[in-house]
Amino acid sequence: MKKIVLGEGPRMARLVFVGEAPGATEVRLGRPFVGRAGRFLDKELTKFGIDRKSVYITNVVKERSIGAPTKKQIQKWLPVLKKELDQIKPKIVILLGRTAAKNVPRDLKAAYIELPHPSAAMRFPAQRKKFERGMARLSRYVRSQFIA
Repeated sequence: MKKIVLGEGPRMARLVFVGEAPGATEVRLGRPFVGRAGRFLDKELTKFGIDRKSVYITNVVKERSIGAPTKKQIQKWLPVLKKELDQIKPKIVILLGRTAAKNVPRDLKAAYIELPHPSAAMRFPAQRKKFERGMARLSRYVRSQFIA
């Protein structure tokens, strides 16, 4: 049986970050975004004044996927993601990477922000710049709305 990695964070979080699927470290520790990409995300959150403990972090797919998740995996886990989002009712949903951008339902009264996945931002300078610009915009918005 595959190990499942559910989201974590406050159930009343105003910001929700949604990635693709847990990696090997996440599966081993049972927590989302705690591997290399997670450490990068933590550093960026800190840099832009956002406390990780105040946000909810999850993935579209809740089990390990080697490569991009399949349509079957995405369809299997979308009801779980939708339930997470419906319960939290965030003000902003940050879609990390293509899988999240293409598959997260946008039926909440929330703003949706698409950013490169942290793993892409770590490897490619153009993606890093795009990620940092998006985080800067998010940070300004959060400060202006006092929602973090």
